[in-house]
Amino acid sequence: METCRLPCGASILAMMRSRTISQVESDIIALRAAAERAGTALACLFSTADEFEAEVVRVRRAQGAFGPRGHHPLRTAALTGLLAIAFLLV
Repeated sequence: METCRLPCGASILAMMRSRTISQVESDIIALRAAAERAGTALACLFSTADEFEAEVVRVRRAQGAFGPRGHHPLRTAALTGLLAIAFLLV
């Protein structure tokens, strides 16, 4: 079995075309712009996992996922008092 010959002549000349400085500079600018877009697309809005989790909880609370947040200190005090009286009577 014979192996293929390496490309020569016209195919090598096509691969080695010369480029002007302006073409190289425009390619570098396009590459930098693509890298910036990729970095922006992958960037996270939160610097830590704690910030992300806090935002998730805040959004879910706004949607009503955790129920009402209101505390009733008077009701809590009354129930504590009733339990204390019941404990003293028994």
